[in-house]
Amino acid sequence: MLAAASGPNPGCRSYHYAAADAALTDSDTAPRPSPNENYLLINAYTTHPQSPLLGVTRRIADSGCNLVDTRLSTVGRDVSVTALAVGSWDSVAKLEAMLTRLEREEGLKLVWYRTGPKPVQSNLLPYVVEVVASDKPGILFQLADFFDRQGITIESLHCSRYRAMQTGADMFSAQLTIGVPADMHIAALRDDFLEFCDHLNLDAIMDPMKF
Repeated sequence: MLAAASGPNPGCRSYHYAAADAALTDSDTAPRPSPNENYLLINAYTTHPQSPLLGVTRRIADSGCNLVDTRLSTVGRDVSVTALAVGSWDSVAKLEAMLTRLEREEGLKLVWYRTGPKPVQSNLLPYVVEVVASDKPGILFQLADFFDRQGITIESLHCSRYRAMQTGADMFSAQLTIGVPADMHIAALRDDFLEFCDHLNLDAIMDPMKF
């Protein structure tokens, strides 16, 4: 009886094998990051008429990375490029080394760091906001503060100060793309925004983005 009790239990072996198989199955189906999805965000700056676009995009191509998104803008006398590159770990490491040499050899101002993909935000509705007003301090801050208090994200923004051709008055202009939560009452938001703009003497519109 003692010998029988101390021997291996076939039912116990079957249980352990089943548990091991389940563990392997769970590990096989668990999401794993793609080895080719390593992201690098690059910001490059130089003085007009030079542009960092050619130097940055050439290094991205030579490293074997792909461009996900790129922005170029001229602000004052300076030109800036923001680029999001993606590639394998080796390709991104190679790109970082190439950017170090680019900064040293061509005198560009460069900032870069590892990041990740933008999460999908299917609950946000894209709207376009345009604002024109006589220029005065604090307009952009007040616009940003209004949307922040509403829990609305500003996805993109372009604003400028210019002199009106007809009168010579200093003017402020802004174009914003915002993400409005799908459960937000659009008519109420628009009424609140237009009332806010009336209080500040801003001429503004808010319309859904048309693709």
